[in-house]
Amino acid sequence: MKKKILIRIGSLRHGGAEKVLATFIKNLPKDKYDIDLLLNLYSGKYLPEIPSWVNILYLNKGEMITTNRPQDIPRKAFRVVYQALLKKFPKLLYSKILKNKKYDIEFAAIHGFRDEILNSPVKTSKKIVWIHNDLRKTQFHNYTDEEIRKFFGFDKIMVISEHIQKDFENLAQNEDEKKRIVRIYNPLDTQEVLIKSLEPGNGTQELGRTNQQPQTNNHYPTFVSVGTVFPQKGFDRLLKVHKRLLDEGLKHKIQIIGDGYDFENIKNLRAELGVEESAEMRGFTENPYPYFKNADFYVLSSRYEGFPTVLFEAMTLKKNIIATEVSGVKEMLEDGKLGFIVENSEDGIYQGMKKALTEPESFNPYQERLKEYEMPFNLENSVKKIIEVIDN
Repeated sequence: MKKKILIRIGSLRHGGAEKVLATFIKNLPKDKYDIDLLLNLYSGKYLPEIPSWVNILYLNKGEMITTNRPQDIPRKAFRVVYQALLKKFPKLLYSKILKNKKYDIEFAAIHGFRDEILNSPVKTSKKIVWIHNDLRKTQFHNYTDEEIRKFFGFDKIMVISEHIQKDFENLAQNEDEKKRIVRIYNPLDTQEVLIKSLEPGNGTQELGRTNQQPQTNNHYPTFVSVGTVFPQKGFDRLLKVHKRLLDEGLKHKIQIIGDGYDFENIKNLRAELGVEESAEMRGFTENPYPYFKNADFYVLSSRYEGFPTVLFEAMTLKKNIIATEVSGVKEMLEDGKLGFIVENSEDGIYQGMKKALTEPESFNPYQERLKEYEMPFNLENSVKKIIEVIDN
């Protein structure tokens, strides 16, 4: 008999957790599980990747509304009120949308759905949460010890890095709670990364952003950074460092690949700094890997992360890496053996990029080690470990 599973996430937009969830689901055996995937918003680039045997449900349909234009406010307000109502009265959600289905497992695919799953009226289900971020430093809210303790209401707490694992273990009050914490690296299809990196860049248009072909520049070193354009990713710091280095006469280019609600702010900052010619903002693209491949350096300018899977993508393509010291980076780059780890500040990024431009030979040892490097996991093993959690 198939296990009935409810998975909850906000949408399937172009973010790391969303990509990881889609990769995981499409590698599940369909004969073992009956899955309902409940989205707050039916939207996102990863929707087509969800297999047809998965039942997708949603609270609202349409793209995320990131503006406050008068014509958008009523629809935006309705979504907020409607979703808040269903969160406050979960029995309404489970009877009307989920048709009183009795689930064996309820799964919060990101930490933000903690309360929705823990307050489920299905008291017999086992409950799992997947923590992708350092909860001490999140986009809208930094969690206290007391708030993190609430996650021990789950039967299993899946974490994606050693840093996050230790944080939870330090808050565990007994052995039973410690046993609930399991570290599983995000499933990443390295073969897909390698194959896609060889394709010509066939950008699409989404959210009004124009995407062009990857370009190489034979004269100046190129730094690429890929991610959702949120303040978390530190693209503002990257642009300011870029300007500072140009003012010092160090010619180079940067490419920012991605979209998000902060896109216009970063674009405006680029104009204010007068670096529109040398700093390219490519927007969203279905396949960012040719950009990785064509760049000389990959820069992670993030203010915080959980476990930045994008670094594993850069490592798969043997890129020279400059990364701020955020959660997961030391673990992934083996304490600086596989890439240059810099202080988590604008000045740290400046020092890293300056070294790349003035002492490019200092990155040769990273290249030598990356040639021999094998990923500490593979797609099959990661999916297998998550299946073990679900089955047991």
